[in-house]
Amino acid sequence: MLAKPSAPQERSATARARLLAAADELFYAEGIHAVGIDRVIQHAGVAKATLYNTFGSKEELVRAYLRARHAATREHMSRELERRYRTPRERLTGVFEVQGLSFTAQGFRGSAFVTAGANTPPGGAVEEVSSDYRAWLHSLFHDLAEQAGANDPKGLARQLVLLYDGAGISAWLDHDPSAEAIARTGAQALVDIAIPEPIAVSS
Repeated sequence: MLAKPSAPQERSATARARLLAAADELFYAEGIHAVGIDRVIQHAGVAKATLYNTFGSKEELVRAYLRARHAATREHMSRELERRYRTPRERLTGVFEVQGLSFTAQGFRGSAFVTAGANTPPGGAVEEVSSDYRAWLHSLFHDLAEQAGANDPKGLARQLVLLYDGAGISAWLDHDPSAEAIARTGAQALVDIAIPEPIAVSS
């Protein structure tokens, strides 16, 4: 039987969750460089000491924020692809439809990793977590392309990642949710070239 968390542990977990929720809202809406620690603390309703006891620094809070964004994106994509599509080939283009679900969400501001990386010097938490996110995105397309039978899964994955990035930026900066449908059409054309449908042989 698992022991129940102590009151201090519960308070610590609650404070962490509140700080992450505040950071997620403010950093995504306004940018990590525009939002200072005091804003996050005030929004979360905790003491300054609580933030430093929990994360140690703003950089570590940013790291936790981006990791949480990555985990949520990965889980959402995996769940929706599994639920909506049957085959790896279908999922290759389905990725764009799942991506597009966020384009009409209130407060959509594109990729958290793109905005976080703007004007951020190399070598810090943003670059580290963004590299993990990018590796996942490339592997998502690569693995699906390989499973679908592409002759050059790496090459196809790179093409589809470029479309994915472009769709997100266009939907954000152009305020155009239809970027998803346009990107998906382009992705379908690339998939059809890279993985031709087998020709049915009549008996």
